[in-house]
Amino acid sequence: MTKENATQDTRTMVVAIPTMGEGGFECERSGHFGHCDCFTVVDINDGVLSNTRVVSNPPHSSGGCLEPVGLLAGEGVTAIIVAGMGARPLSGFAQAGIDVFYEPSNPRVGDAVELLLAGKLPQMEARNACGGGGGHCS
Repeated sequence: MTKENATQDTRTMVVAIPTMGEGGFECERSGHFGHCDCFTVVDINDGVLSNTRVVSNPPHSSGGCLEPVGLLAGEGVTAIIVAGMGARPLSGFAQAGIDVFYEPSNPRVGDAVELLLAGKLPQMEARNACGGGGGHCS
């Protein structure tokens, strides 16, 4: 898979999108994954959305930025679409085998999924990682 545009086979994936509010396609995607209210998790089978569910995000505490990695891995997530995250969770997702796609413009959750399915999202690189401190990265 290249780092430029996603070449991952999007026919079968479980994708998490950090979400503000109650979750779902019409909600705003969070600017920073660790500070989202929840994750909208989308199952994609044969290139078609087959199921959507919402997973609550545990409270973000100092040093707790790897908690969502384990949570999402336990939910069977294979990819996440983010507008920002720190280097530590980026490394954690890589170790868990979860692809991290980068789209910093904060679209709606549904827009982010459409961009992924269209192959228009690059994989996040270390140079895109936040320096920390609890703010938005964009």
